Amino acid sequence: MFFNTSELEPLYVSRSDDSDPLSSFSRHGFYLDDADWPTLEHYFQGMKFTDPGQRAAIRNMASPTEAQQLAEKHVRAVRKDWKKIRQTVMTRGFYIKCLTHPEVAKALLMTDTRKIVESSMYDYFWGCGRDGRGHNTYGKVLMAVREKLKTEKTNA
Repeated sequence: MFFNTSELEPLYVSRSDDSDPLSSFSRHGFYLDDADWPTLEHYFQGMKFTDPGQRAAIRNMASPTEAQQLAEKHVRAVRKDWKKIRQTVMTRGFYIKCLTHPEVAKALLMTDTRKIVESSMYDYFWGCGRDGRGHNTYGKVLMAVREKLKTEKTNA
């Protein structure tokens, strides 16, 4: 049996590449948790806080980078359970992004069974890290959402 080796190679993505629909910075807004979010990154950064005013300030930032920077300025106000829920928040946000934007879901489903790797050299939680030994949590989120979409498509 012959395998197409290109199908087996990992797909590297960057959360901050706003031209990639699989990125958390891409301009694919959605409605979730009683608000319209311009990007997944805005949503993710906003959900670090329980204060509605802080969430609104982040949501209204002009870019995902500015949303991230504002959240970092208020690190002491981050909700106490953030480390426990951050992966769930990212997963929910990306799933809703896919439901809102069929072209994003299509781009994700086109990855088929390839391993998806977030290529950050500095982030060992969301990315693969400089040495490839990071947790690749963002890649795992994308692959989990992909499997959920496949299951829903099969059951439809």
